[in-house]
Amino acid sequence: MFVAVMTAYIDDCAISNEIVLRGGRFYPYFEKCVGAIDGTHTRVKVPANDARRHRSRKQFPTQNILVACSFDLKFTYVLAGWDGSAHDSTVLQDALTRADKLKIPHGRYYLADAGYALSPSFITPFRAVRYHLKEYSNHPPENEKELFNLRHSSLRNAVERSIGVLKKRFPIIASGTEPTYDVVTVTDIFLACCILHNYLMGVDPDNALIAEVDNDIMHSDIESTTLLVSRNERYRQGELIRNNIATSMWRDYVANSQ
Repeated sequence: MFVAVMTAYIDDCAISNEIVLRGGRFYPYFEKCVGAIDGTHTRVKVPANDARRHRSRKQFPTQNILVACSFDLKFTYVLAGWDGSAHDSTVLQDALTRADKLKIPHGRYYLADAGYALSPSFITPFRAVRYHLKEYSNHPPENEKELFNLRHSSLRNAVERSIGVLKKRFPIIASGTEPTYDVVTVTDIFLACCILHNYLMGVDPDNALIAEVDNDIMHSDIESTTLLVSRNERYRQGELIRNNIATSMWRDYVANSQ
């Protein structure tokens, strides 16, 4: 297995402008959030005897890639090269323990979906509660957990938008593209595309392309992968952070609705 990493600088103290400027929906509740993480897949060409371990849920060989992004849709960490059959949590564990690891400033955290374990470093949504934005389009939140999930989803979809823009800009790594290259080459191509994406987001964001991705996300089928985790001390610390955010957010939401 060939694995490669791309990293970018994260300011330990800065609060994202995207959090501060969105009319009080996210600030100060998520002021300690540095970005969002998720896994994505891109197709690879492998020998027949390696196809099984590379096969993802989509039933063709892929590699599983962990990405972290900021809320201005730029990638801050990319770990590429894992077999497509690897669970997202396995790839994340590698990212946290390798020499060129994903670094999380003290007291800060990323937003993640239910495929990851809740902890002080990765805040996930409440389970068995409405989550995706389309589920709230005609039915506003009714309690603190639903409000938290709605706003968590609204922020966390930055990583889905980043991935969507990346793959539309560079069809060579789009999941529907027939694979031409081996694992090592695809890994290098993916990292190169991420570097170019970050540059282009600074000089030519292409708002029309971003709007197209946003529309795709809103109308896409909802995929849900849930990780069963033990409620250890790290989980309980993350639960406390999440509960405090949800309670504070709901209190202000109710007060402002009256």
